[in-house]
Amino acid sequence: MGSRKHRRVILERAIVGKPTPEDFRIVEGVLPETGEGQILFRILHASVDPGVRSRLSGGDSYSAALKPNETIDGFSIGEVIESRHERWQVGDRAALAAGWCDHYLSDGKGYLQRITDARPPLTAWIGVLGVPGLTAWFGLHRVAEAKEGETLLVTSAAGPVGATAGQIAKQHGLKVIGIAGGAEKCAWLESVGFDATIDRHATPDLAAAIRAAAPKGVDVLFDNVGNAMVDLALPLMRPRGRIVVSGQVADYSTPPDQRVGLKNTDRFITHRLRMEGLVVFDDIRAFPEAQRQMADWIVAGALKLKEERFKGIESMPHAFSDLFESNAAFGRRIVDL
Repeated sequence: MGSRKHRRVILERAIVGKPTPEDFRIVEGVLPETGEGQILFRILHASVDPGVRSRLSGGDSYSAALKPNETIDGFSIGEVIESRHERWQVGDRAALAAGWCDHYLSDGKGYLQRITDARPPLTAWIGVLGVPGLTAWFGLHRVAEAKEGETLLVTSAAGPVGATAGQIAKQHGLKVIGIAGGAEKCAWLESVGFDATIDRHATPDLAAAIRAAAPKGVDVLFDNVGNAMVDLALPLMRPRGRIVVSGQVADYSTPPDQRVGLKNTDRFITHRLRMEGLVVFDDIRAFPEAQRQMADWIVAGALKLKEERFKGIESMPHAFSDLFESNAAFGRRIVDL
């Protein structure tokens, strides 16, 4: 195995503003021999995630910043091609945090989950059954404590986190309103059960549109966009409302001193609002239970998947950068390796 070459995508330079493919570089190396207690995975599928952007500008986020020449973070589906680990056999498949590479040598530690349920599509384990879906699950259940009969507003609702959050909420009897960019995205959200959608490209007054869709107000805001959206929604929240800060896709490429601030913070006092963020790995012990329930819903047709597929490690820099440029980005971006 020592002569086998492998490739990975590294950070070329700290990124200022929106990422471009030139901010990354593909490098080739030689795989070391598989040592005692190690597992060699061939990567079958990998994801590109907008949340990685927060680590690419040289400043620490909830994880340490990536430095130039380090492999870009990402989640993958891998198949064991060589093992010297007692718990792993050749042919086993797993969801793992391998980063952007075509092979990965693991010591069995870190995020490494054996895939034993073959019912859902394999790539669901880095989508609805992976970090995006689990973020939606624990954001709704633990952070928001969402209840039957409440009204949920989801921003960036056609993304993998937002779309999953809305569908989970429907299973629990909430009214769900989604904000997305474009008629095609809104139509798809309605086809998977959203009660109402708002096309942000075709709506000059988002606040008025939200009021029309939720005349009694919003109980839970599940935000994936950033400060401007949170501030817009604050006056529309019902008493005891909860705001889940799940992502900040509109703010990731904006320097902190240039981001929009929150002005409507008086509502936290007058309406006893609560706002809380989450890092999904805080809930890692509860992953299996959540995944079992969501897998059942996928098999039953109650939880739908939406993916965009790309081919080859060469496509990864473009697939990632385009997330911040293209209004057509729609669904979980999966690269088939």
